[in-house]
Amino acid sequence: MAFKLGKRSGPLMDRGQLKSGLSYKQEDASVPGTPVLRKNLEGGILGEANNDGSIFIHKNVVPGSEQEKEVVMHEMVHMTDMKVGKLAYDDNFVKWMGTKYDRKGGKIFYNNEWHPEGSKDFPWEKMPWE
Repeated sequence: MAFKLGKRSGPLMDRGQLKSGLSYKQEDASVPGTPVLRKNLEGGILGEANNDGSIFIHKNVVPGSEQEKEVVMHEMVHMTDMKVGKLAYDDNFVKWMGTKYDRKGGKIFYNNEWHPEGSKDFPWEKMPWE
């Protein structure tokens, strides 16, 4: 039995925004396939990429704001890195490109020094657009 597709050749993009028959709320930070959840995060943390495929955003980040978009984009880079095997972590270590770095008390041992989690000194915290 044959299957015929319509003339449309997939999702359409317009200035970086997906234009398709699917509907995603624009005021919602959700990403298809990645749950984005609001939570009280401590220590000045605005976002967190989780091993279970979800992202936490601090509950005080204003929905729909530029800050929210930046936090989600940043955490999605971490999610992608985890999915392709560049980045992994648990409570005791961070693994970047095959090298393990000890993690303890909100700090990570990198280049013979303890740095706070989220520090821009870490190669995994450098974003492609920065």
